[in-house]
Amino acid sequence: VTPPLGSPPVRAAFRTVPRRRGAMTARAVVVAEAAADGRTVLPVLRSAPPLSLRQTGPGRVHLVSTAAGPLGGDRLRLDLHVRPGATLTVATVAGTLALPGDGESVMEVHATVAAGAALAFLPEPTVLAAGCRHRSAVRLSLAADAAVTWREEIVFGRYGEAPGRCRARFDATVDGRPLLRQELVVGDPDVAGPAVYGDARCVGSLLLAGAAARPAAPAIGEGRAVLPLAGPGTLIEALAPDVPTLRARLTPHATA
Repeated sequence: VTPPLGSPPVRAAFRTVPRRRGAMTARAVVVAEAAADGRTVLPVLRSAPPLSLRQTGPGRVHLVSTAAGPLGGDRLRLDLHVRPGATLTVATVAGTLALPGDGESVMEVHATVAAGAALAFLPEPTVLAAGCRHRSAVRLSLAADAAVTWREEIVFGRYGEAPGRCRARFDATVDGRPLLRQELVVGDPDVAGPAVYGDARCVGSLLLAGAAARPAAPAIGEGRAVLPLAGPGTLIEALAPDVPTLRARLTPHATA
């Protein structure tokens, strides 16, 4: 159980602790809240290398990787708390390269978005280097009138190489009720091979949830699908031969 933000146990969790040679455990936190004049301020912006956070504008944060990886064995976590009426955008300055190492690497993102708040999570792609074993997990909780835009993109290896393995889990709830439960597997020939991805080199999704959701009918086009969810949300999923094409297919009004 995670203790309340600001308590001594949480402050101690920001230290980067080596688990064993070549592996790290790190946790970083962003808290966004609305000031009296309506601006979004960031009273908590705490980094834990290799997760280094930089405020790049009002209510805008970039994640800068200050070490290679994640490498096998690393366990990284990013917590995002968007309080009532605040607006937060989180991006990365570059793609993430998952590398092989001693065991499985793990990247978790836990996000809570309160009433009237908005979160846009728009990182650059994660590249699965050959031989890596990577797991990502997202836990998103939002109020019914909150707005969330969440993009994820995965590239199947560097140029000319086969991808490593990745298992990506996404769990989203609205006012405590399930909105999306999804798991994606890449690089495991027993689960996801050419019959699933064809000749695509990358896969991605865009979730528009809560107040950010737009009315949409189910649609399937070249390399993309638009899936209205049972709750307040729309999921766009796409496959593509390269990242620019993938990004274009993930835009809400794309036609191809």
